Amino acid sequence: MRAVHTRLREALRVARDAVRESRPAKGATRDLLLFCHGFCAALTGHHEGEDGTLFPAIAAAYPDLRGTLAQLEQDHSMIFHLLAELQDAVDEGAPPEELDLHLEGVSALMENHFRYEERRLLTVLETLELDRDPSDALGPL
Repeated sequence: MRAVHTRLREALRVARDAVRESRPAKGATRDLLLFCHGFCAALTGHHEGEDGTLFPAIAAAYPDLRGTLAQLEQDHSMIFHLLAELQDAVDEGAPPEELDLHLEGVSALMENHFRYEERRLLTVLETLELDRDPSDALGPL
């Protein structure tokens, strides 16, 4: 989980760097579009893997964590909405300053979410037996 979170943090950093390096007069560059689309797809895939595979396995093995899992799923929903707003802004050719504000919001929520998730689940993951490929549970990174 930490390795996936590290990769997602790096993908976000690359997307933010691309936004900051683009010039307003040029609009969204091809690289910027690629980095934003890639980051959105990676983070969404990670959360879909957790919601569909990892969290049900944790809930079955550790029923006392169902409240934690519900909170994490709520975070996923909020992040999904922020990513949809970012995607809309990218598609509309929003200026870099606006895109960076979207990415800043995603970054803040994502970082809080990752820290909470790691605090609550890393120990559990050490003992959890999954009958699925880890990429199904953590997303295709």
